Amino acid sequence: MQNVKRVEIITNALEMRKVCQLLEAEGVSGYTVLHGATGRGERGIQSADQLSDAFKNSYLLTTCAPEELEKLIAAIRPILQDNGGVCLISDAQWVVH
Repeated sequence: MQNVKRVEIITNALEMRKVCQLLEAEGVSGYTVLHGATGRGERGIQSADQLSDAFKNSYLLTTCAPEELEKLIAAIRPILQDNGGVCLISDAQWVVH
């Protein structure tokens, strides 16, 4: 197994493309995006049944090496500051296959 950092990002669906582009620019080679994330946060209730993506959230899951984490966070932070959202970091182990 390999030690990694698990990175979970929830932000406005319209901004998720930009998040993915930033991750790719930082060398993240894989991620999973789930559209239509619902919940309640500092912007109130976000539901997935809106007609426009302007009020929808998306969830992204990826991993990175521990030494790459600070650079990744620095790239993502401006989007979260401008548009709201959540970025959670946790320790994880990658099952190498």
